[in-house]
Amino acid sequence: MPNASLNLLVQKCEAHPDYQHYADLFEQLDSSAPPRIEFVHRATLRNFQQTEKLGIFSGSFNPLTLAHIKMMEDTVAEYRLDELLLLLAKANVDKSVFGLPLAARLLTLKKYAENQSLISVGASSHGRYIDKVTALKVLFSPDTEFHFIVGYDTLVRIFDPKYYTDFHAEVQALFASARLIVANRAEADIKTIETFMAQPEISRYASYVSSIFLPDVYAYMSSTEARDLLEHGETVEHLVPPSILEMFD
Repeated sequence: MPNASLNLLVQKCEAHPDYQHYADLFEQLDSSAPPRIEFVHRATLRNFQQTEKLGIFSGSFNPLTLAHIKMMEDTVAEYRLDELLLLLAKANVDKSVFGLPLAARLLTLKKYAENQSLISVGASSHGRYIDKVTALKVLFSPDTEFHFIVGYDTLVRIFDPKYYTDFHAEVQALFASARLIVANRAEADIKTIETFMAQPEISRYASYVSSIFLPDVYAYMSSTEARDLLEHGETVEHLVPPSILEMFD
């Protein structure tokens, strides 16, 4: 893959006709207003009024990796999801924007989703999961089940009281409408997830949390590694999907 670098990927994204539209979209999303989600791509084979089980994968995707894709594919298959929404938040609870600009990340997600019949892509004004549920309820039927796909680090943040005004009231509101599907990562195997959920303060919510097992080759894969290789002009073919590699052509 000649001439691959993070700067080149950003340049290729900025030259795309949709890039400025996505940049403007993130400017318009207001994290101080009521939660809002805007679609930039919809799954092609769904009657959206009948989506019964929606998977939501909300991440930084900086960049999208093969580990992200493995999590999507296995979760859709195991939990029989009707539609999967890749969601990029303007406001993340504990991450600043670095690496790829948000508009570039949204563009790479859309390019991947264009060849996937069950995948939608959207942008969110808010980072907290309870706020995302509020926005999703406006877009989907009241009968839709929401299944958030998360990694262990996100699981820990969801149960951190510092992100809430009234911890138990807000977490109970989240699980009134949603479940979590947690993937093991390099730092946390399935047993680690189970042990975390067994803590006295949060064990009451364990029934709302299930898991998906990633083989080691994916569990140890990260966007940080892909970004570091790109920054040094090294190959990332083993880390990112073909849809991103094609952007360098």
